[in-house]
Order: sequence, then C-alpha cells, then structure tokens
Amino acid sequence: MTRLLTRSDLLAVLDPETALKALSEGFRHAGSPAVAGQRVRTDLPFPGTATALIPGLLPGIDAYTVKVNAKFPGARPALRGVICLHSGRDGELLALLDSATVTAWRTGLAAALGTDVLAAPDPAGEAVLGVVGAGAQAEIMVRGLRSLRSFRELAVHDTDPERASEFATRHGGRVLGTAAGVAAAADVVLLSTWSRAPLLSLADSRPGQHFTTLGADEPGKQELSADLLAAALLVVDDREQAAATGALAAAGLPATAADATLGELLGGAHPGRTSGTARSVYAPVGLPWQDLAVAWTAYRRAELRDIGTRIDLLG
Repeated sequence: MTRLLTRSDLLAVLDPETALKALSEGFRHAGSPAVAGQRVRTDLPFPGTATALIPGLLPGIDAYTVKVNAKFPGARPALRGVICLHSGRDGELLALLDSATVTAWRTGLAAALGTDVLAAPDPAGEAVLGVVGAGAQAEIMVRGLRSLRSFRELAVHDTDPERASEFATRHGGRVLGTAAGVAAAADVVLLSTWSRAPLLSLADSRPGQHFTTLGADEPGKQELSADLLAAALLVVDDREQAAATGALAAAGLPATAADATLGELLGGAHPGRTSGTARSVYAPVGLPWQDLAVAWTAYRRAELRDIGTRIDLLG
C-alpha cells in the first residue's frame, strides 16, 4: 500500500523545528554518499521547465526519493509535482508526496539554517530582516529563521505589490518599493525570485551584511552580481552543482570561488564567519537528499497518526 500525502496532510505532520533538525543532521552526514545525486532539467515547448532529482539518499534511512517537478513561473503555485518515496529494501512505493510543499519546506528551512549559521551573531535580536520575493519559499524561510533567532523588524519587496503587502501583514513587516531598498534597510537579506538579472550588487551592500539567494537554482537565473559574490564569504550546498547550474554559474564563477559548503561549516571543517564586518552569502542549489530528509520525517509521522490516504497501485 502507498500513502498519498497532499499539501494539507503534509502541513498537519510537519513543523519547522523537527524538519530543521532532520536537515541539520543531513548536512552533517551527507557529504560522501555511496551514490551521487543527479539533477536532470529540460526546457519545455510551453512557458516552463521540467526537473527531476534522483536519488535522495541519507545514511541511516532505508529509503530513497525520486522527485519530478514542473516549474511554470506564471502559475500559482509555480512549482507542481510529486515526490516518490521508495523502500530501500525492495523498491516498494511507500508514499507519494506533494512536491511543492516538500520543496518549499526543505528549501526554505535549509536556507534558514544556512542563514543562521552565516549571519553575524545578534543575541539582542536588533537586526532587520529583509525579504525579496514573497513566495512560498520565503514564507517557510522566515518561519524557520525566526525559530532560530529574533529580528527587530522585517522589510519586504515583491514585484507583485499585493503579495508583498499580504506577506508583510502576516509577518508584521513593511513593504519597500525595490530590492535595493530592502538591502539598504536590512542586516540579513533573503532572496527568492525568478530574476534573470542581478537584483543586488556589491554597491548595494555594506560590511557585515548577510545574503541568502535561492533564486539561482537553474541556468539563466541570477539574483546577486559577481562582484558581491566575490567580495563575500561565499558558502554553497554543493560546489560542483553551484558552478554548473547555480549562483556561481550565473555569475561566471568557478567551483573554487566557493569558500565552503554548509556541511563543512556544520561539521566544523570551516570556521564560517570570523569577522563582524565581513559580508557573507549562502547560495544553495538544493540537493536530492534534502527531499528525503523532509519526506521521511513526514512519512513516519503520517504512519504513526494514520494521516493521508492509503491506495493500492497494484490493485
């Protein structure tokens, strides 16, 4: 039997703290998988792209994921698809999960984790948080980050003023008219857009700021300029992937331009930020094992609480 987990099912079983713990453990232990994850992407003869991530693997979990996504920037939601959770023992299809929800959670929370590790310490919670792109990933990113540290204020910008206003209302923030305006106001800036040209450059930044860029997750997309990336302590989730399809590729930078991976910071192999005046950037691509970390957490909780619909695909 296969458990079908819809968006509402997933929201019933997931919480940021548990998912953050699963992702943090994954970053510490996923450095040298027995089988490397692969990303397959193609343009479509429609206004979108198709992407597959295989296989999602983590030490200690006897299962793997296969994810198939459609990305259509003009649609709401812009990402639609399914994650297949298979048994590692016999390939049984344990669950089918809504990909948009799992992807938003694993991407947003992994970004929150990287942001907390890299941003300058702020024990008094006096920093201003900036958001550029008020979509689903930003929603989870802010929720996750606020579970890790406090902020005095939130500033948000989106090309859709109504969406920016709704986001600001939900999170107690204010709307600004440009990405540069957000960067000028904020100490920590989170970007999650469909931009194909840099939204911020070195001139828009100041010493001590941190930027997390999620939008450069496939060829042609770019949120931060090459001069800002080069001037910052630059951390990625995977060097080769970032140089092939991520923020490094978009800026014309090689894999060696990345100072470290988030796994190296969490595992103690790199010290991370050592100066309060350093700029820092976290520029992930998103890795298949992250799908498994969140999907496995959701599946086990759904099994315990009998949430979701059980279907017999062989019947």
